[in-house]
Amino acid sequence: MTSVHRDSHGAQRGMVLISSLLMLLVVTILALAIFRSYGIEEKIAGNEREKERALHAAESAQQYAEWWLSSGLGTTTPIICNSLVPVTTPASGQVCANTLPTIVPNGIVANLPWQVNGANVGVTYNPPNMILNAGGGVNTYYQTPLFYISYLGLTADSTTSNYKLLYQVDAAGYGGSANAVAVVESTYYVTSGVCNLGAIGGC
Repeated sequence: MTSVHRDSHGAQRGMVLISSLLMLLVVTILALAIFRSYGIEEKIAGNEREKERALHAAESAQQYAEWWLSSGLGTTTPIICNSLVPVTTPASGQVCANTLPTIVPNGIVANLPWQVNGANVGVTYNPPNMILNAGGGVNTYYQTPLFYISYLGLTADSTTSNYKLLYQVDAAGYGGSANAVAVVESTYYVTSGVCNLGAIGGC
């Protein structure tokens, strides 16, 4: 009588090979997904950094403009602004009788560069230690920040002896590229009047 023996070990070895290949495929897919996720997170972090740098540049121009107004340098007669003006001395700057165009109906200041009658407008302010490089680069900025001061008139609570001049200050700053840009806006008033220091209670 002849007996037939089946090799069950050979069949099991075939299943181990297929299972190993499937596990290798799953691990490869997971590794690729992790690397792709890491690349996306790195880009998000880079974009966030450039956004913050642009915001800080815009805020530095805004703060300079507000200092310029409060120091009395901006108490000149407002003019129709139709050109770019660089800050070369602390007295540099301008107060505009015209406001920047806005996007209707939300009232947001129009896209950069700011233009009035086809001409670029604003005051460019280069903060100390800011490195400019239009080609981009690490820790450099695409363009000089700028600000635009619009005269809005006197506040409602102004009197003949104590009046408040109201201004709108718009400022823009760039990060390392033209796509990393931030615009900030504030309403600022400068008060002026007569004060009797000898009066009871002071000013």
